[in-house]
Amino acid sequence: MHYIKGKIRQTIYKSENGFFVGTFKIKETDDEELKEFLNKTITITGTFVDINTEDTFILFGEYLKHERYGYQYQVIKFEKEIPTGTEAIIEFLSSPLIKGCGEKTAIKIVETFKEESLTKIKENMANLYIVPGMTEKKASKIYASVLAYSSSDDLILELKNLGFSVNEATKIINRFKDKTKTYLNENIYLFQEIIDFNKIDEIFKKNNDIDNPIRVKACIIECMKRLSDTTGDIYYFKEDIHSGLKNWFQIFLDIDSFESYLNELESKFEIIQKENKIYLEENYEMEHKIAEHLFQIAMCPKKTYKKLDEKLESLEENSSVHYNLEQKKAIKKALKERITIISGGPGTGKTTIVNAIVKLYISLFHLTPIETYTSIALLAPTGRASKKLAMSTGLPAMTIHRYLKWNKDSNEFLVNHQNKNQHRLIIVDEVSMIDTFLLNHLLEGIESNIQIIFVGDTFQLPSVGAGLILNDLVESELFSYCPLNKIYRQSENSYIPFLAKEIKEQTINENFMEKTDDYNFFPCQNKSIKEIIYHICEKSLEKGLKVDDVQILAPMYKGENGIDNLNIILQNLFNPKSKEKKEIQVGEYIYRENDKVLQLMNNPDCNVYNGDIGYIKSIEEIKSKGRKKEQITIDFDGNYVVYSKEDLFHIKHAYAMTIHKSQGSEFPHVILPISKNYYKMLYNKLIYTGVSRAKKSLMIVGEPTAFLQGIQNDYSMNRKTTLKEILLEKFRILDGV
Repeated sequence: MHYIKGKIRQTIYKSENGFFVGTFKIKETDDEELKEFLNKTITITGTFVDINTEDTFILFGEYLKHERYGYQYQVIKFEKEIPTGTEAIIEFLSSPLIKGCGEKTAIKIVETFKEESLTKIKENMANLYIVPGMTEKKASKIYASVLAYSSSDDLILELKNLGFSVNEATKIINRFKDKTKTYLNENIYLFQEIIDFNKIDEIFKKNNDIDNPIRVKACIIECMKRLSDTTGDIYYFKEDIHSGLKNWFQIFLDIDSFESYLNELESKFEIIQKENKIYLEENYEMEHKIAEHLFQIAMCPKKTYKKLDEKLESLEENSSVHYNLEQKKAIKKALKERITIISGGPGTGKTTIVNAIVKLYISLFHLTPIETYTSIALLAPTGRASKKLAMSTGLPAMTIHRYLKWNKDSNEFLVNHQNKNQHRLIIVDEVSMIDTFLLNHLLEGIESNIQIIFVGDTFQLPSVGAGLILNDLVESELFSYCPLNKIYRQSENSYIPFLAKEIKEQTINENFMEKTDDYNFFPCQNKSIKEIIYHICEKSLEKGLKVDDVQILAPMYKGENGIDNLNIILQNLFNPKSKEKKEIQVGEYIYRENDKVLQLMNNPDCNVYNGDIGYIKSIEEIKSKGRKKEQITIDFDGNYVVYSKEDLFHIKHAYAMTIHKSQGSEFPHVILPISKNYYKMLYNKLIYTGVSRAKKSLMIVGEPTAFLQGIQNDYSMNRKTTLKEILLEKFRILDGV
């Protein structure tokens, strides 16, 4: 790997975890393509410890073109040059880095110890007393400065020898600073705040027994986190954790030892034990904080309006919309109450109601356009859901992460309990997707004197993260709740919203195989599913439909009819290989221009979020100082984002996608494969969510018996949460209890 050597001249940006952008003056390099920059400055980026313009750095990395900031040298690893030779040591000791040592003193030190000067100083401060004219005060300052300078390098080396990469070691030191050495000696599991648990565990096991108490306690906490990730539970039972320790970490404890560890963790406030329930401390606190925030909002006086009914009638006339009694009740409640929940399945008019609420609110308060933007916030958990909300209301909408100014590097929200947003009305869509963590941070970032409207579908899939927020809020019966049950037909022979309702109620009509204007079931065996899907898509293209009109939704990635295999087949149909289209191979996947792709991770810097669908606009091979690099530009609804080849793990093909990833989205035409081979993922809420994504037509392909069995399987309703109980206890004061 090529290097550049020189000094940092200017800091442009530095984050808390050490990510750095600045200018660097090159004094030496072995890279022929960069020799033209000798004695010139370039922009560098990377993760550093103890940035100082007096240090000489040796940087290893690549000179690449950033999509937004132009050419930058991306640092993969770095070294500080240790001064060698008597002149270099004198220059170093007399620099501002070393306190209490001027040039004359530096010369005397070097005359005394020659090239071993730095080693002698670090070895023992008393060695400095040999230097002529040295005082105890001056020796103390010089010793402390030299030790401080070298300590971070020594720590990096120590962490690297354990098994951490240089980049990981740098992040650890930047995050934990003077605590790094303590954690290193006492409990490296404390590094998991920024380093993957599995890596820390492997490093620890190399040097310690598998049942070391430090490891056991760390694995109990990790086990609880994994249980939340896999089940969505907020609390756990002892047997859940005990079993997880065996299966995940091969830790076998008798029940007395296990309970002793639990009690020790509780004494250190890492877990909470209530009756037979065991919580991670943060999960317990978040549920209580949510209840407190909602209580404070609910305690604010309700809103009153003059002539609200007249305003609503006027809106009906001007918008040529007729609201039924159910919808009018929801609109008026939402405008009057501090907290309102509106829930309904597909075709029940949620969008119509949200539109009415926004328009009436603007009218009632006579808001100017600027006042509208500063008074009303429209939020959703995903990018596609926020775009749908913006399109339906004509007002800006955004993800909750963006609203709270999420910092990707630190995983912190800049809008928080100390820095709140000041909107007066907040409408949150697709609330079934919001977990405990996100709702807690949203409520922390807004004032109590606010109106908040939660919109969603209680029967959709629950959030990926822990919690069952929408259901718990509804079942508490503490807030204004407006269920929408009336379905509005798309045509006289439409069936999609009625099928969704039948799935929800587990009362499937015996004629569910019959074709309607917007629905068709193609019965077939598992081995024929992908061929029939291909044929349907082929006919769709012949009818003039575009790739963006048709979306295949499946439960799983792997298997004959899994998403990965379907995407390979459908890519060849929707975007076949040709000489006119460039392509690039990443592992087993081929990406080519015009491919439909799915973003897998939030990237607020580029305004692209998990679940966003885009198209590969171009694949270019650019030259960066003699090196050839691939640059992939993806169009996300007019937002062009540039990726390097290494970044493509952030995306997947999207001809077929998971039902989970489709939440918050609607598609004109949905194809839903159903097979007994999906049995692990085939359950009521999953099928319901897939069906309810279809806007114009739905085609189910597969085994009717698997479809009916999946509808009867409702195992996903068993998440363990206590938000409902905490809310009821908190609000008991209102009943005079």
